[in-house]
Amino acid sequence: MATNQKSKRPATTLRCGNIKATIWQNVSENGPFFATTFSRPFKDQSGAWHNGTSFGLNDLEALMNVAFEAKEWMTAHTLKR
Repeated sequence: MATNQKSKRPATTLRCGNIKATIWQNVSENGPFFATTFSRPFKDQSGAWHNGTSFGLNDLEALMNVAFEAKEWMTAHTLKR
C-alpha cells in the first residue's frame, strides 16, 4: 500500500506550452515510486493565479506531449529490480 507522503519539493517539473507536469517521488512498502500531477495556470476574476486541473480542447495536445515527457522521465529515473 502506498503512503500519501510527498516530498516538499517535486522530483522535477516539465512544461509544454501552458501545461505543467509535476513529478513527485513517493514511498510505499515496495520502495520509492513516482507519480505525476498535471495542471494549467489561470487567473480568476480578481487577477489571482490558480492551478486548474481541467483541460480544454486547445490544451490537449500540450497535455499529451508533457504526459509523454513525464513517462520518459519517470522511466529513465526508475530503478529496475
